[in-house]
Amino acid sequence: QVQLVESGGGLVQPGGSLRLSCAASGSGISIIAMGWYRQAPGKERELVATITRRGSPNYADAVKGRFTISGDNAKNTVYLQMNSLKPDDTAVYYCNADAWVLPAFVRRDFWGQGTQVTVSS
Repeated sequence: QVQLVESGGGLVQPGGSLRLSCAASGSGISIIAMGWYRQAPGKERELVATITRRGSPNYADAVKGRFTISGDNAKNTVYLQMNSLKPDDTAVYYCNADAWVLPAFVRRDFWGQGTQVTVSS
């Protein structure tokens, strides 16, 4: 029903920047919000940032002031600008779409395949 394609991960030095993108495609859904989660080795998946269709963002405390989430509703795309990156930001970053599946209006989460972000000197 929904395919999420992520791009933009990679290796960056501490203090550097990266921009992640995630494009959603598919039919029969109405997106409520999109966002990013991350999972570091040996840790649980955690929220990074989300944004509603109306443009309201939500950030984890660990990334406030450093990361900015934005969206393009016309393209069903969400972006995550990551600045002042730290080694603790190293993780696989997953794109998420929170959506209604039509016509039954069943609410579901959809996930991308993940993109690796490594912050290291």
